[in-house]
Amino acid sequence: MKRFAFILALLFTAFALSAAPITLRVDATNVASNIYHAHLNIPAAPGPMTLFYPKWIPGEHGPTGPINGLAGLRITANGQPVIWLRDPVEMFALNVDVPAGATSLDVDLDFLAPAPGANFTAGASTTPRLALLSWNTVLLYPRGVASDSIQVDASLRIPAGWLYATALETRGRNGDEIHFEPASLTTVVDSPVEIGQVLRKIDLVSHSPLRHTLNLLSDSAEATVTPDDFATQYGRLVDETTAVFGANHYRHYDWLLTLSDNVAHFGLEHHESSDDRVEESTLREDTSRKWVSGLMAHEFVHSWNGKYRRPAGLATNNYDKPMTGELLWVYEGLTEYLGDLLPVRSGILSADDYRENLALIAAQMTQHTGRTWRPLLDTAVAAQLLYDAPGASTNWRRSVDYYPEGELLWLDADMTIRAQTGGKKSLDDFTRSFYGGASGHPDLKPYTFDDIVNALNAVAPYDWRGFLNQRLTSMSATPPLGGIEQSGWHLIYNDKPNTALQYQEGRSKGADLNASLGFNIRDNGSIGDVVPESIAARAGLAPGARIVAVNGRAYSTARLRDALKASGSATTPLTLIVQNGEFFTTASIDYHGGERYPHLERTTGKPDWMETLIKPLAPPAVTKKK
Repeated sequence: MKRFAFILALLFTAFALSAAPITLRVDATNVASNIYHAHLNIPAAPGPMTLFYPKWIPGEHGPTGPINGLAGLRITANGQPVIWLRDPVEMFALNVDVPAGATSLDVDLDFLAPAPGANFTAGASTTPRLALLSWNTVLLYPRGVASDSIQVDASLRIPAGWLYATALETRGRNGDEIHFEPASLTTVVDSPVEIGQVLRKIDLVSHSPLRHTLNLLSDSAEATVTPDDFATQYGRLVDETTAVFGANHYRHYDWLLTLSDNVAHFGLEHHESSDDRVEESTLREDTSRKWVSGLMAHEFVHSWNGKYRRPAGLATNNYDKPMTGELLWVYEGLTEYLGDLLPVRSGILSADDYRENLALIAAQMTQHTGRTWRPLLDTAVAAQLLYDAPGASTNWRRSVDYYPEGELLWLDADMTIRAQTGGKKSLDDFTRSFYGGASGHPDLKPYTFDDIVNALNAVAPYDWRGFLNQRLTSMSATPPLGGIEQSGWHLIYNDKPNTALQYQEGRSKGADLNASLGFNIRDNGSIGDVVPESIAARAGLAPGARIVAVNGRAYSTARLRDALKASGSATTPLTLIVQNGEFFTTASIDYHGGERYPHLERTTGKPDWMETLIKPLAPPAVTKKK
């Protein structure tokens, strides 16, 4: 009988929500103290009701809702306190009894913006000069109700004089309080807001009739200054991406690019925007400004691959249903492939940049020797575990390899289509048929593994099921390099630095010597990881240990690199003094191969399909009218 009463109450609640929206008022004027205040009015019916704090956040691929930031929770009905009790098993669920005569619940809560250390919406998001509001952090909603069926009337109060950017439509503004057009809970959660003292908006000029805007938020005005051709390059990115898919499934698109050393650094996709956070100096330096295009393109591609088309296991209808990630090699792997390719077609990256990046990915996936026990498919299924796994022993554990190895898989698929059709078709034909169609408002079309196989067969008949399954379940020590080899190139190693690796080393402030000595290291001498069975592993080096001396002299990264260079002509082993906790040991590394870095080299006698791959698809750039 109690279960029937609960179901009846849930139905009444769903009916009430369809008739009246949740009112959400957020006060961000205290973000300098890392606190958001929120007030909600949630339609309700008398009887048992469960409120839910969003747990499974789209794009985060795990139960990552930052509930530890929830504080100061008070619930009332008709001005009287309502007792809430947390579910003893599902920690994100709060059970209440709505009193007789009540038609809604008033909820007051605070969200304590987190300190550095976590990722995505659980990551650091505020400084005294800016903040990123993810709506899922400041709300509760009735458990079990589809987010599409809940309307939200949202408003946001920001500090005096601050600016804002979001994909949400603005209904009006009263001083520092912004009122947004009512939208579904799905749309609100999918539309984060940038606020800050320094916010520069750049409307891009492209062939698309839709608005595309770069919103640059930073702690300093200098960080938002860009070269004259910056907007033109990203206008080309809009054109090239649209050409790949053949349609736009959004009303407008906003990159919310935050340039700050004080927030978490990541990219998180949304249907009509993306939350992109990088170092403050990113746009001021030529190299980082060039390479950040991969992040910007990746998140833009997700508007089609991830938001418009989404694996069925990730297309849940609210934030309390668990997601399954077995198709993340499509969701993220194909996005990674296109996200690295499109900046080249747009003229932001060069052909050499593209090949260097591919060579680095191939080398790193070879170094992930965990591939001999954990297949690619399991990195997708176990995504919710691997995102938070420590960096130590990644080579043996593997990480979220469906990104980089997924890129190799889709390059292989692209080149296989070209080979099967004599170069008449490519993966571009697949993306246009699978993600194209009619342009329009945001929509969601789930897909399955069979849908992918059938769509590939429609482009080029082949044993695509066998092709994909072999690569997804393989436990070979060698990653799928067929795409590189079919394109007319092959992987080599020499002593010339890889430019993509140099950029990564600059960001991580260390040295990646995996291809030579078999470990990577930070500038303070701390070993990040060791390649199993490498010469370093055989010498006893371990992740977390710290090298304090190189050949009898105090450690520095430059000194280690000099010793590595000299190893090619040295007759004695490289000697390292290593500290592991309280213990010191001397490691003798008998290596004489000098520096060793990955690159791609042309294969004699094979056509260069990679040259064809990177050619632009879109018409020439639009010239902005003066």
